[in-house]
Amino acid sequence: MADSIQPQPGIMDIALYKGGASHLEGKHNVLKLSSNENPLGPSDAAKEAALRASHDLHRYPSTDHAALRSAISEIWHVDPARVFCGVGSGDVLKLLSEAYAGPGDEVVFTEHGFAMYPIYARACGATPVVVPENERVVDVDNILAACTPKTKLVFIANPANPTGTMIGSAEVKRLAMGLPPQAMLVLDGAYAEFVDGFDAGKALVEARDNVFMSRTFSKIYGLGGMRVGWGYGPQAVIDVLNRIRGPFNLSAPALAAAEAALRDTAHTEKCRVENAKWRDWLANALAELGVPSDTSTANFILARFADEAEADACDSHLRSEGIIVRKVAGYGLPHCLRITVGDESGCRRVAHAVAQFKGAL
Repeated sequence: MADSIQPQPGIMDIALYKGGASHLEGKHNVLKLSSNENPLGPSDAAKEAALRASHDLHRYPSTDHAALRSAISEIWHVDPARVFCGVGSGDVLKLLSEAYAGPGDEVVFTEHGFAMYPIYARACGATPVVVPENERVVDVDNILAACTPKTKLVFIANPANPTGTMIGSAEVKRLAMGLPPQAMLVLDGAYAEFVDGFDAGKALVEARDNVFMSRTFSKIYGLGGMRVGWGYGPQAVIDVLNRIRGPFNLSAPALAAAEAALRDTAHTEKCRVENAKWRDWLANALAELGVPSDTSTANFILARFADEAEADACDSHLRSEGIIVRKVAGYGLPHCLRITVGDESGCRRVAHAVAQFKGAL
């Protein structure tokens, strides 16, 4: 009888997603740099808002997220009616896949794109289509060449994870203009706030009806544990997403913390400036040790080694020093390690450990 109960075709082809490690057995003072978390944490205002909200845990949260959507509108100058809130930006991307792709459809993304893109595609029965990048940078021509009448969604992260690279607004616009008429371009902007003055595609969303952007509170706002994300897109798409999301998909503490974090623009700017400072310092320090990386626009660097064996050996050494980074062989980058930008002490600790490994000390 049990053999007769089977999941939808394609589900068992999905490789389990593995998050960044958090613990090292036998090690104390572990430095976790595997999940691109903000080392400065959330603002005090966000923590206080979550605490206040805890007094009403017996009450259901808002179903329309009006206060948070209003704050997003004020800070990012967008139409609140076209803002959609989800359980992290991953939830927004998942719901887009469920709503717009299915059996017989194709979902396009690039070879080093976020590991969840093929999972979202397979989960709804669509076919994932992987497109080559050009030296770890999204290639618009390759994406357009891969599109067919079956293409329904095109995912690109800009800035990209795990490479940290990004493409300019002119290229993103060219991509949107070149898509077949039934396809939607989805701009995953999880790391957008780390780029000074970047609108993450907002202007393009407002100018066209085939572009949608997603954002998260898990990175620069330091609210990974709260699971809050949002999207901005055509009103017709927002109406569809609101029909399939859970009615109480975000908790009251999460909504309160996200709104407060958004309004504390001084803390956000401090995080952006500190990240840029120590990201550049770490990249330069590792380059001097013979470990190059592409110019990163996010809160991590993708350190490149001679080969997979050297990357694995460096990872083992870092772990022996109580430092956890992210191996990215699953992203097609076996010779690389993704290293989250920590605070000053964290970055100096990483550089010291890599110098030890390279025999430079």
